[in-house]
Amino acid sequence: MDPGIRTPLIDLFRNEHVPRDVRMVAARGALAARQLEQVALLVFLHDDPEAEVVATARQTVESLPRGAVAGFLARTDVPAEIRRFFASRGIDPDPSVPAPDDDEPIATAAPVEQEPEPDENTPISTLSVLARMKLALKGTREQRSVLIRDPNRIVAAAVLSSPKLTEAEVESFARMANVTEDVLRTIGMNRTWTRNYVVIAALARNPKTPPAISLGLVGRLNERDIKGLSTDRNVPEAVRLAARKFLVKAKGH
Repeated sequence: MDPGIRTPLIDLFRNEHVPRDVRMVAARGALAARQLEQVALLVFLHDDPEAEVVATARQTVESLPRGAVAGFLARTDVPAEIRRFFASRGIDPDPSVPAPDDDEPIATAAPVEQEPEPDENTPISTLSVLARMKLALKGTREQRSVLIRDPNRIVAAAVLSSPKLTEAEVESFARMANVTEDVLRTIGMNRTWTRNYVVIAALARNPKTPPAISLGLVGRLNERDIKGLSTDRNVPEAVRLAARKFLVKAKGH
């Protein structure tokens, strides 16, 4: 079932083949750092193609404290899809119950397979995909700056879903030419992040940004930055041409 929310992590589960061990951990409620994402993944995994993943997600949902769920459902950011999912299980929003803190998970099940927690001296490259995802969600700014360049899409998506991620980090990522196009596409499709002028200017200038994203940003730049793009040999030709057209149009007025 689609949970009705869009985040880098949820979208990856929706659009990509996520490894079974990662899906099992999510089905236990032990992956997402935000409460809303945790519940959304549990809802989504009820339609998983593997029966064991579905059964685990159902067991986790059935174990959730009904009062905490009712308070959670009363939050204004919970989509109708999730409310309908729990209504079919006899749980409705209850505004009289204090909503749990978003940083405190509703489900507290342990992961399917316990892994030793990496310390600061453990090379990130030696960690499993699951361990790198957990570090991306809950680690430090320095660790996120490394993991955003991870070639595995689900690790980079976990960085962009981290509740610790700051706007300054997103600005930095938008300037990076050594991240995947998926990272830049995700940033460019996020309405919150693209309200930041520094982010859209960085994406427009980044040669790795997919043209479908950068072309839509050119018209939002100031004249100085558009002039810079019109002669920038590092950006795709289509972006340079679009910048020149904007300058000609501006002069015509």
